[in-house]
Amino acid sequence: MIQRIQSIYYILAMICLSLLLSGMEIFRFVGSKTYYVFSAFGLESGNVNDPQGNLQPLSKMPFFLTLISFILFIFIALMGYKNLTRQFKLARTIFFIYLLLIVSLVIFAIMGGGMLSADETKRELGLGFFLFVLGFPFCFLAQLGIKRDKKLLDSLNRLR
Repeated sequence: MIQRIQSIYYILAMICLSLLLSGMEIFRFVGSKTYYVFSAFGLESGNVNDPQGNLQPLSKMPFFLTLISFILFIFIALMGYKNLTRQFKLARTIFFIYLLLIVSLVIFAIMGGGMLSADETKRELGLGFFLFVLGFPFCFLAQLGIKRDKKLLDSLNRLR
């Protein structure tokens, strides 16, 4: 299982996603008096002039649960190495769900500044955003590795 390259890619994708669970900020909206931080724990607000940087929870979004369930879904696909057709279907599903999550996160990052009550906000992308996007190519490469393995096994079955 570990000797297959797609296992390495899935492990790297799970590491990138699990680093977000530490509370890393994905993006922030900075206004003149307040700033809003979006992380895995939801949207939080803080005062710009506060030297301690205390944050008050503004809304709880289920992004934390989404990340955990997506990491577990990748793990299930990783452990399904004995049935390649099922693993390939799971890999394709993971790819499209990941693409949907990235698109929705980008749309929220672009449109989120307009939904807040601050007059003038600017958007800053955090390290969490780049880690979230970094796992996407790993899932794509894992899908290609599974496809190559499936093609190799199908050609071996024809020779038998």
